Amino acid sequence: MMPAVKTGKQGGIKQLLKGKKSYKTTYTITRDKDDSVTFDLWIVCKYRKGKRKKYGVQYFAYVTHKIKTNLNYIYEDYRKRFGIETSYRLKNICRIKTNNKNPVLRLLFVGISFLLVNIWVNILWLRISRKRKGSRLIYRTLFTLKQMLAFLSQALQRKYQVVESIYIPTG
Repeated sequence: MMPAVKTGKQGGIKQLLKGKKSYKTTYTITRDKDDSVTFDLWIVCKYRKGKRKKYGVQYFAYVTHKIKTNLNYIYEDYRKRFGIETSYRLKNICRIKTNNKNPVLRLLFVGISFLLVNIWVNILWLRISRKRKGSRLIYRTLFTLKQMLAFLSQALQRKYQVVESIYIPTG
């Protein structure tokens, strides 16, 4: 399962984004007369109900292969996957880059990067947010992940006195 790309102003997948009910269909992409692909396309309709001050129908299109389930499950399942993909993108921001081939060391670095992301999220939730009716207001722009990593880098440089230049004695 993956989201379908809705590009262009008309035609393509956008022409299928109509109606007020979710449905399944098949769709064929043709590049040449001998080069075409047909796949299942699931169109999921969700009503915004004033969320983010928007109303009306919002359409989500998903390309699927051999999935037998209901349309609402497709939408909810992909929402969960989006969170996983987002955490991996954040992990890559603070991942330690290395040429070392040792899988144990590389796994340790991945674990450290996930730990740093979780610490940042925890700091945002506990210290850089405010309780309000409905949900918590989190000020992400005041303390970004890159800012936290810069603070950590500065602290480590102060603690361990990073060498910035080497002087070679003459004579």
